[in-house]
Amino acid sequence: MARTVLIVDDEKSIVDILKFNLEKSEYNTICAYDGKEALRLAREESPDLMLLDVMLPYTDGFDVCKTLRSEGSNIPIIMITAREEETDKVFGLELGADDYITKPFSIRELLARVKTNMRRFATTEASPTEGSGETIRFKDIVIDFERHTVFKSGKDLELTSREYELIKFLASSPGKVISREQLMSEVWQYDYYGDLRAVDVAVRRLREKLEENPADPIYVMTKRGVGYYFSEE
Repeated sequence: MARTVLIVDDEKSIVDILKFNLEKSEYNTICAYDGKEALRLAREESPDLMLLDVMLPYTDGFDVCKTLRSEGSNIPIIMITAREEETDKVFGLELGADDYITKPFSIRELLARVKTNMRRFATTEASPTEGSGETIRFKDIVIDFERHTVFKSGKDLELTSREYELIKFLASSPGKVISREQLMSEVWQYDYYGDLRAVDVAVRRLREKLEENPADPIYVMTKRGVGYYFSEE
């Protein structure tokens, strides 16, 4: 069954180009031209992915992303922005966006990102082998593969699909230092077209949910200049 992409941009010409190319690649599309309409369609239509422009009437893309994440939505969100400021890109990731792409962009690159983010989300949401019951347990942390959920002291941490995949990958090899490049390849599932700040932001968001003191973590550790690892102590 064809998957659905919600395209959100206030420039009709851009929406038309994205719609044409996505449908040519056999995706269904729905479109919104402002933030309020984007939120309505995201809630009512449950699309498989959202292409979300930052500069929108009524409610900007940052607020749309923040609102959906606060409501528990795990829909993959790719932010689209004409801004070059580093703070804008990082801000979107910190709010829970999965990726960003800066205008002008190539359709080929955008389609590759759509495909990869959609595939990763589908893999996370898919049910594992029935009755597997596989878990990783460490101190008061339980990673439940069957439910794709992480519990701390019995409480669901309500991780996004990317945060779940990140801790699952690190915790599967405790003590092993994983480079940011390898995390991007294994967790994001592609060779990143831009920089690696997305990894650092995802780790920071994960720590905010996982650690008692994110500034002094005891689970997800940093090997300065190398990468990250899951504690084995």
